Amino acid sequence: MPDTSFQGQIVDTEPAPHVFLVVGIPGSGKSSVSDALARRFPLGAHIEGDHLQDLIVSGSHLPQPGEDLEADRQLLLRARNAAVLARSFHAAGVVPVIDDVVVRRAHLEFYREHLKDLPLRLVVLAPTVDVVSRRLTARDKVLADDWSFLDEAMRAELRGEGEWFDSSALTLDETADAILGTFPDLT
Repeated sequence: MPDTSFQGQIVDTEPAPHVFLVVGIPGSGKSSVSDALARRFPLGAHIEGDHLQDLIVSGSHLPQPGEDLEADRQLLLRARNAAVLARSFHAAGVVPVIDDVVVRRAHLEFYREHLKDLPLRLVVLAPTVDVVSRRLTARDKVLADDWSFLDEAMRAELRGEGEWFDSSALTLDETADAILGTFPDLT
């Protein structure tokens, strides 16, 4: 590769037309749906909140049912980092699809503040708690706690926000199709 191969190379081009934030409780299908959704665009990136949390290799505090201020701080840190990545991909013409556990309005507003001025599409995955429980039992990733109580909090705090999808009876592709069909201006 010649020394001048990167000269004049421009990273940022026409901005991406969309930025997605896919939220729901653990086991709602956020990661699978977000990955499938990102793959539907000519240029798409899946930004997974859990993977950003995994970057903290020392002193990580995972969210837990009880109060842990450091875990809350790290949850917001991962949201901020997801937004930074989303802004970078968006500027480069890559549709970013962020997935994260967001059940509280304050957490959603934190995301919105860090993604302001971007064409944000909020998707709330809300399968039934029974379906989530079956999905969690069937997958390799084991959660230390039962997080089903977050469903009630999400439904109360995020009611009326974004586009909601009960994916209980939908396949992965059907869910991605439903999301894309809800936003008629998607190209």
